[in-house]
Amino acid sequence: MIRSMFTAISSLSLQQKYLDVVSNNLANANTTGFKASRVLAQDQFAQMMSPGSAPSTTQGGTNPTQVGLGVSLGYISSNFTQGILQSTGRNMDLGVQGDGFFIYGQNANRRYSREGSMSLDMDGNLVNSATGLRTQGWLTDAAGVTDTNLPVGDIKIVTDKTLAKATESVVLGGNLSANATVGDTNTISMGVYDSLGALQTTAVRFTRGGTPAVPAVIADPTATPPVVGSPAVAAIPNNTWTWQIMDTSGATPVLGTGDGTITFDASGQIDVALSVPGTAVGIPGSAGSTDPINPLAIDFSKLTQLASANTATVTSQDGLPAGTVSDVYISPNNGVISLVYSNGMAEQVGQVALARFTNPAGLVKGEDTTFLAGLNSGDPQIGAASTGGRGAISSSFLEASNVDMAQEFTNMILAQRGFQASSRVITTSDEILQELVNLKR
Repeated sequence: MIRSMFTAISSLSLQQKYLDVVSNNLANANTTGFKASRVLAQDQFAQMMSPGSAPSTTQGGTNPTQVGLGVSLGYISSNFTQGILQSTGRNMDLGVQGDGFFIYGQNANRRYSREGSMSLDMDGNLVNSATGLRTQGWLTDAAGVTDTNLPVGDIKIVTDKTLAKATESVVLGGNLSANATVGDTNTISMGVYDSLGALQTTAVRFTRGGTPAVPAVIADPTATPPVVGSPAVAAIPNNTWTWQIMDTSGATPVLGTGDGTITFDASGQIDVALSVPGTAVGIPGSAGSTDPINPLAIDFSKLTQLASANTATVTSQDGLPAGTVSDVYISPNNGVISLVYSNGMAEQVGQVALARFTNPAGLVKGEDTTFLAGLNSGDPQIGAASTGGRGAISSSFLEASNVDMAQEFTNMILAQRGFQASSRVITTSDEILQELVNLKR
């Protein structure tokens, strides 16, 4: 009877711990990145009443007789199943689809978490919004390369900067009229950007070709060999146009740097094989810029020569004026961080790192939904997302708690009934003891 009371007491203690875990799980049902815990119970050692015996030639064996002495807590383990990714519409909210943890802080303060709400502090450091712990990753070097083999560190982003792009390619389109006579010109304006983002205006002048062949002039036909006064000149067909860059920076346009010829076939389409690029294009830039704007390629392949009006114009150019930072964008899957500028440019500045553990259940829970590396978790395997078994990063999503409320309420009922049953055992043992005491009366 005394044994039964102590056995029941061990059960009461376990059921209380079970309720503690269930309570904590339910309390964090809406905590971002929370991982629920589960309780595993084990029976305690049993008292041997009879060891049993082996069978003999004349008698069968007997089994051991043991009385259990209660229950104990086996262990409490975190459940690292995937939580639902909930859309937030905010690009700097990140979730992990698969294995991996975000890394916050350095050295002794390093923490690992599935909670990925990011923001920038006043110094431009990428931090966890709730705790202020600095997010770890890699910065992009001056050459635009992010080396994920280097040790991770703080991600500091400079947002008060501007960026421009010099024009490298200009595409011309439209029509050069086939009705134009030889020597007619058509000049179109062309704006390009230098390396400082300043707009430089120039022009391209097209001149309709077409000259008859000129035979060689023999100055002295009696000489051996004959003396040539001037060489023969081949005819230039009417479907050939010469083009010339014009410098329009002054009051009167003058010849600039860059010329060549373009030739059209019988259907009015450009014949690239017969077109001659001529002199490379060079357009002066503003003071302090790369001067001239070079290299600068002009694409004439979209031009036509049809019997209609002149409509040749610049259809596109790839230069951009100076723009300021308008947004910080974190790419899904790999967690690459880019600055988005008001002129439409994007510049890669860093990448968020993830850590993976061989045994996540060995992690030690810390405060603020974070974990610390434990003695049995293994060392963190740090690298880029979507590599080395690490999951993909989902931007504009946060991972919800993986608490199953239906299961937790079921566990609550089981713990409650187990507590009640053990309490009843104690009550029953007490009543039997009371009856035993009453035998003396």
